[in-house]
Amino acid sequence: MRAIGIILAGGNSGKMGDLSAKRAVAAMPIVGSYRAIDFTLSNMTNSHIQKVAVFTQYNSRSLHEHLNSSKWWDFGRKQGGLYVFTPTITSTSNLWYKGTADALYQNINFLKSAHEPYVVIASGDGIYKLDYNKVLEEHIATGADITIVTKDINPADDDLSRFGIVKLADDNRVVGFEEKPLVAETNTVFTGIYVIRRRQLIELLEACAAEGRTDLVSDILVRYKSVKKIYAYKLESYWKNIGTIDSYYKTNMDFLNKDIRDYFFRQHPDIYSKVEDLPPAKYNGEAVVNNSLIASGCIINGTVENSILFKKVYVGNNCVIKNSIILNDVHIGDNSYIENCIVESRDTLRANTVRTGEPDQIKVVVEKNFRYAL
Repeated sequence: MRAIGIILAGGNSGKMGDLSAKRAVAAMPIVGSYRAIDFTLSNMTNSHIQKVAVFTQYNSRSLHEHLNSSKWWDFGRKQGGLYVFTPTITSTSNLWYKGTADALYQNINFLKSAHEPYVVIASGDGIYKLDYNKVLEEHIATGADITIVTKDINPADDDLSRFGIVKLADDNRVVGFEEKPLVAETNTVFTGIYVIRRRQLIELLEACAAEGRTDLVSDILVRYKSVKKIYAYKLESYWKNIGTIDSYYKTNMDFLNKDIRDYFFRQHPDIYSKVEDLPPAKYNGEAVVNNSLIASGCIINGTVENSILFKKVYVGNNCVIKNSIILNDVHIGDNSYIENCIVESRDTLRANTVRTGEPDQIKVVVEKNFRYAL
């Protein structure tokens, strides 16, 4: 493909609560065996983008560990590759990235040294499949300066006020853009995916830096919407952003739907991730599992219904888990009851623990017990 890829994965969402206290949102576990960033990385490699940069910043250790080899996504064996950029103290800057545009500007040499004419920019917290070639083709056909990917959202399914809202003309040209309005005029949201010519991006970033502007959305999209030709590419397939506890929970639960699972994992192209060498899940004699996803390395002794268990979860005797997400390496003691919860990774729940939330108020469980001191 005639483009390089950039994944913005440095942000932190305060709406994720305790879930983002020790990891970047892009590193959030998804569907048992994946991380959120895997979906964007897979879209990049499936679109034949060989050179991809990931910009990290907040709580990036687990994300860096996940990205320690490009082989899982098959980037650039002889050309290109996977690059990870973090804020760096230099003679001209000793600050963290002050915004998405500033992150790009601080690494502008990556753009200047590339030879591909276009750049695909995407956030690392979106769950979707997309062939970026189709976006690029439409970008060229419309003669756009910038093409953004949009999605029509049902207001009953998600809070529109947490997105950029886009107003389009009949030819899909962007005529209005409002960042996270309290009252949305339309239900067309910006997904955080752009296509732009590389040289033009460099010019815009240098202009922003000269004026002390730091944000791609407010300082480029909103500011230039009447000056540059900005067009929308409408995404018709599944897309979710996991920036809140509620959306993270609902997105994972969507994968209990067979049609959505098949779309992502049984239909070409595939979604790739770093693979751990773990044994298959073990179901002991008293185990009862209904409509759930159980990852490798789990040991199940109790009842699991309408839930997702990530890697290396132990469920004790006579336990009941309903409508919940149990993250990696959690030990659940005997006779425990968990419903409508997200249990943080590496937690230990003592025997006879009861944790319940409400269907519209999911409870995040963070236990600080020492497993081997019980």
